[in-house]
Amino acid sequence: MDPKKSKNSKPRIKVIQKLYSSLMNPETKIDYPKSQFKKFIKDVVTGTLERSELIEETINLHLSNDIKLPKTDKLLKIILYAAIFELMFRHTTSKKVIISEYLLASEHFLEKIQIGYLNAILDKIAKELRKDD
Repeated sequence: MDPKKSKNSKPRIKVIQKLYSSLMNPETKIDYPKSQFKKFIKDVVTGTLERSELIEETINLHLSNDIKLPKTDKLLKIILYAAIFELMFRHTTSKKVIISEYLLASEHFLEKIQIGYLNAILDKIAKELRKDD
């Protein structure tokens, strides 16, 4: 992987790690170490957690034929939720950037076939959520 490309996906890797940690240890307080991306990471993690029901409704509305959430791998689900949160609430970042950054970050956690599936799902929902982008 090109180190220049992966540098931009690092905040999203942290987002995925924090969300996974929160899912596995719901009682533990999430800490955010000092970083140039601290605000971004904190915003996406807390926003994803606070709006998880809305994100789930959005997935069920637009992707009911494509994905069954109860049977979906936890890491894939976490990445999907975080990416959809950004697509829904962080309009300053283009949908292409969001999708490519999460696909790059997912290379650290998922198998190649899962990444292809994630790409297809994110592409489909991005077209629904951001028709003007």
